Amino acid sequence: MASLQNAVTASIGEPAKRTNLPVWEGLKSSKLAALAWTAMRVWLGVMWIQAGSAKIWGAEAAAFLHNNGAGVAGFAAHGTPAYSWWGSFLHGFVVPNAGALGVLIAVAEFSIGVALVAGLFTRVAALGSLALLFTYVMSGTASVCAFYAAIAIVILVMWRTSSWIGIDGLISACRQRHPSLFRAHQPIPSTRGTVGTAVAHPVA
Repeated sequence: MASLQNAVTASIGEPAKRTNLPVWEGLKSSKLAALAWTAMRVWLGVMWIQAGSAKIWGAEAAAFLHNNGAGVAGFAAHGTPAYSWWGSFLHGFVVPNAGALGVLIAVAEFSIGVALVAGLFTRVAALGSLALLFTYVMSGTASVCAFYAAIAIVILVMWRTSSWIGIDGLISACRQRHPSLFRAHQPIPSTRGTVGTAVAHPVA
């Protein structure tokens, strides 16, 4: 087994020693590119805010926040799921809990949007975007989900610069300037036991 691993390593090299292309590394750290990632992040955030606000205060509020989530239940019951097991999930879990899930979806969309626009918890917000889009696609809604997902992936991959202009960036800068404020304080060890032992048992 070891000889086989050595042979494979000799042929294709060590995975840990592989490096990214300089262009890729440049995009991940470029301040100029950060402006593009920030624009994409804010745009996606605005889209989520519009979707969430429509479900909380707008025309879709009756289908999500009221009538026991009738819109969610109707979509789950009559949608076209991508797989039969997902259809079973929709009928067995989503439909009976449509009221609570309608509120959750509306609040999640709005919260993700606010987080992306503000640049707060950017990676979590991007992951939340992908999770919601995954459920929508699996439930039979294509629409602009693929486009939104592509932008969320870019924001997630480029998180160092996509969150640079935002609250995450301000927190990171504060941590760099004042590392002691974010360092866990170590408890001062007690010396009472040591002193007592030394007094009780003096060195000869």
